[in-house]
Amino acid sequence: MNKIGLIIKREYVTRVRKRSFLILTFLAPIFMAAIYIIPIMLALHSSNEHLRVAVVDESHWFEERFHDTKEHTFVLMPSQPIDSVKELVKSGVFDMALYVPPTQLNIPSNAIVYSIRQVPMEVESYISSVMQKEIEEQKLMAQGVDPEIVSAAKTNVNLQIMRMDEKGNEKETFTKVQFALGIGLAMLVYMFIIFFGGQVMQGVSEEKTNRIIEVIVSSVKPFQLMMGKIIGVSLVALTQFVMWILLTGALYLGFSAYMGLSNPDILSQGTVMAQEITANDITNNEGVQNILQIVHSIDFGTIICCFLAFFILGYLLYATLYAAVGSLVDNNTDSQQFTLPITVPLIVAIITSFYIVNNPDGNLSVWLSMIPFTSPISMMVRIPFGVPIWQIVLSIVLLAGTFVLMTWIAAKIYRTGILMYGKKLSYKEIFKWLKYK
Repeated sequence: MNKIGLIIKREYVTRVRKRSFLILTFLAPIFMAAIYIIPIMLALHSSNEHLRVAVVDESHWFEERFHDTKEHTFVLMPSQPIDSVKELVKSGVFDMALYVPPTQLNIPSNAIVYSIRQVPMEVESYISSVMQKEIEEQKLMAQGVDPEIVSAAKTNVNLQIMRMDEKGNEKETFTKVQFALGIGLAMLVYMFIIFFGGQVMQGVSEEKTNRIIEVIVSSVKPFQLMMGKIIGVSLVALTQFVMWILLTGALYLGFSAYMGLSNPDILSQGTVMAQEITANDITNNEGVQNILQIVHSIDFGTIICCFLAFFILGYLLYATLYAAVGSLVDNNTDSQQFTLPITVPLIVAIITSFYIVNNPDGNLSVWLSMIPFTSPISMMVRIPFGVPIWQIVLSIVLLAGTFVLMTWIAAKIYRTGILMYGKKLSYKEIFKWLKYK
């Protein structure tokens, strides 16, 4: 055990000190935070920009329909020709010009926006929606239908999904949130297994190529060396995962403080406002209620525990296979024929994830979450939707048992493969190694 501990320490310290580890550890949280921060910054920047739009409506249908907002102002220019208005756009008096040409039909349906720069999607959508609404109302009135009656008939349906357990307890679920969580967790497990499993294979292959492995096995048993590498790299993966969580949270809190909480004026205003808000006001806030319902519908404890269990066991299972492959080849190029059978179950699990989120309790979904080679991904897709405890326990037991079996098989391949050089191996010969004592 002392020798395995030394190998674990060596693998861990060597990889943590690498520049690539440090760069990836710090850049990944920045990237994740940027996904949240950049859209907000862009939205704030765009909201501070005020656009002036000249309107030349030769059809006279929409002159009074465009209203000013915080983002744009509409200036009617009914007596100006469009060519002179375009010159005003070129000179910077207006940001853009909206031109509705005359039409021989009763209701115009075409318009042109002239601008020096790209027209913002928000402005384009606003103009289209205003014109579309006016045209629809005019068509309804032409048919003798009151547009207000049609508008009043439109109704939004609020469909709640209540899931019942065997005891009759009811709990509201949010399918879109569960969909995003399931796919996100599956992709995270997949990337970690592929990335860190590949590191195990690459490390074994490099040591074999450099003949360092011959010196090492003179002091430790091949099984100890293999397990030391696998556990060492797994600790690196967990370290990086924890660092990502902490750094991402720190960046999020720092940005939130920068956006308002660090401002003394806003803090004082917030304190005054908080004193004025009553409990009834908070309860009646539909937006707050919806967010709280979504948060409460997510079983974070089960998700985190299951993620750690399936990630660790899934990594250990595939890391043993990657270690065995690394011992078979002298370079990474030759490893492709042996890594393909390993990656196929993972690819199948990712592809079927989109089926599982649509039918998490289907027979195929259950079987995929039980098969050890697909369960680390497939089960994580199902977890946000709610999975019976006995299925989770059974899946973990099968995964752990398969890891023990694969460790025994991989150790037999590893002890022979690490000392074999320059020979083209076949699956038939590898199977013979399993019979060696």
